[in-house]
Amino acid sequence: MTSPFRDDPALAPPAGCPAHRAGDPGGRDQALLDALDEPAPDEPGLDELPVAGLRRLYGPAAEADPAGLYEQLRAEYGEVAPVLLHGDLPAWLVLGHTSNLTVMRTPSRFSRDSRRWTAFQQGLVAEDSPLMPVIAWQPLCVFADGAEHRRLRGAVTDGLNGTDRRGVRRFVTRYTAELVEEFGGKGRADLVSRFAEHLPMLVMTQLVGMPEEYGPRLVEAARDLMKGTETAIASNDHVVAALRRTVERKRSDPGPDLCTRLMQHEARLTDEEVLEHLRVVLLAANETTVNLIADTLKMILTDERFRAHLSGGHMTVPDALDQVLWDAPPMSLVAGRWATGDTVLGGRRIRSGDMLLLGLAAGNVDPVVRPDLAKPLHGNRSHLSFGSGPHECPGQDIGRAIAEAGIDCLLTLLPDLRLAVPESELTWTSAWLSRHLVELPVEFTPREHLPETVAAAASAGAARDTAGAAPAVPPPVEHVEPVEPEPAPLPGPRRGWWGTLTGWLRR
Repeated sequence: MTSPFRDDPALAPPAGCPAHRAGDPGGRDQALLDALDEPAPDEPGLDELPVAGLRRLYGPAAEADPAGLYEQLRAEYGEVAPVLLHGDLPAWLVLGHTSNLTVMRTPSRFSRDSRRWTAFQQGLVAEDSPLMPVIAWQPLCVFADGAEHRRLRGAVTDGLNGTDRRGVRRFVTRYTAELVEEFGGKGRADLVSRFAEHLPMLVMTQLVGMPEEYGPRLVEAARDLMKGTETAIASNDHVVAALRRTVERKRSDPGPDLCTRLMQHEARLTDEEVLEHLRVVLLAANETTVNLIADTLKMILTDERFRAHLSGGHMTVPDALDQVLWDAPPMSLVAGRWATGDTVLGGRRIRSGDMLLLGLAAGNVDPVVRPDLAKPLHGNRSHLSFGSGPHECPGQDIGRAIAEAGIDCLLTLLPDLRLAVPESELTWTSAWLSRHLVELPVEFTPREHLPETVAAAASAGAARDTAGAAPAVPPPVEHVEPVEPEPAPLPGPRRGWWGTLTGWLRR
């Protein structure tokens, strides 16, 4: 299977890329691959390691400096390190670039089915564990292997492949213009809360085939979910209800959208399978693309090399995206994979049922593939940010298209965009899976009206298409009342985001 837009020749890895030399018998990667299968008779298993001596991936110390923690673990253990998850449950964190690729590309050794986890089988994971929303098995392609994975993943991939790239850009142009219109006259804005957190969901709702009226409320619901407020469960109910009404409407009113393509796919997905995969696509695409947009804008505004090159025409926005995907992947970790049998990885003894965490951020700065972190990586897309193998992100090109077009349009509308605070004042919030830029305050010359050419493109929106080409999604349909969530629960002690969502993700 391939992900959308794979006709782009720029996606090929650059010549000599160390991450793609595994086929070279004399290459350094081949030696590493050979070492992965060497026996490690003296290496203890996870259950033989003293818990008191292992580092936690959660808590204030770990979240204060995740990158520093990864390097400490690499220095002590090498490519694969034992760590503790919530509840002090042990797991393996894969730090090496090559070892990550090995885990991603060999599902026969490392399954996506979380029911294999020894901790589950031994009843060690509490019902309210903050791990549950991420690893509790669900009937989705992300937890499937083999034939069932091919059936579900094939429908999702084919559905996303049917998205028209030109349609994506039209929607991005339209919504970027609308968002800038809201704050452009003030000369100041926070690009995280006023731009990055809005654009992906507004575009994705249109690609999914939802009524335009749903967009703004779904943006708020998605933000509420990601921030783990007391109303997060009600916000999820809103997302599910809106998707359910969309599926019902598409039975009698199909269109050139993702929902219709999933419903009509030869894999014969049930309505529930369609709904659940739409929810995964919608929320996952939103969260990762928000981070990608925010971090790329931050790099463009704070790194003089990028700003000078962009202004001088020597660097493109895609170049900036590539660099960010290496340096600040939208997801730092992916949980997880589970060993199907006893094996060896990175010199560590992995036992059947052990959990492995894919260290995307750590693998992207592996000294084996990046001995000089200051060296630009323009055009090099062999990073781990979108994964690899059968579970590689199927919507990566749509996410890139939204980020690239949105940033390009924003810089066109506000060409003198500049950071409004010292870079040292920017802050992040971190959790064990990802890192989020809190705010990106900027200043610019107030713009009361958009440039005529961009405003015209924005007002045309989805209705305007290339002659003879099928539109990406249907024109706006008649007004459909948005589904309001149930009343928010009474305020109580605030729980973490993963803990808050445990119930609804396991239903």
